[in-house]
Amino acid sequence: MTVSVMVVDDHPMWREGVARDLQERGFEIVATAGDAASAVRIAKAVRPNVVLMDLNLGELSGVDATLMITSELPDTRVLVLSASGEHDDVLQAVKAGASGYLVKSASSEELVEAVTRTAAGDAVFTAGLAGLVLGEYRRMAAAPDDSEDKPQLTDRETEVLRLVAKGLTARQIANRLVISHRTVENHVQSTLRKLQLHNRVELARYAIEHGLDAEPEAEK
Repeated sequence: MTVSVMVVDDHPMWREGVARDLQERGFEIVATAGDAASAVRIAKAVRPNVVLMDLNLGELSGVDATLMITSELPDTRVLVLSASGEHDDVLQAVKAGASGYLVKSASSEELVEAVTRTAAGDAVFTAGLAGLVLGEYRRMAAAPDDSEDKPQLTDRETEVLRLVAKGLTARQIANRLVISHRTVENHVQSTLRKLQLHNRVELARYAIEHGLDAEPEAEK
């Protein structure tokens, strides 16, 4: 199925260039926008699979737009494409609901792969940025949690969840654990039900927030 994409950037030449490149690669460009307010309004009208979001958009930022879009359109995923690789920018975007973060120095091939994987529900980050995000959420997760109502996951579900948080696809997880692709999907669906989540992006965020992405001692 063709992936529908909306491109948001305040620079017209860059915005149209990215839209044209993605269209030539087989994506359906359903809209473009040059500011956050327009992005939110148009996104609600066209409901794209993926919004490619810049951060520096004027009075309202791309982070603001990301929060509003992901809150109101749960089936639309936001992939940030920004010139900034600053730690705070990445964290704010992820906290607002972005599925991934790519810097503008990425190649066309990297962008195409990132949009494709984002549409499929994966969490995608430029190399090096994922570690920053994981490290920050590990620190946040270090705070004591006395909740007795935590969902109980099996060892295998936890193992699959940890690999989802690292950005591996279902097939890559199957290869890593030497199990079938269908078995991985069954574990993912079971974990989604237990945690009352909706997709792999939310799973990854849950794993990061609860420190489940950390390598087991035996693998270090």
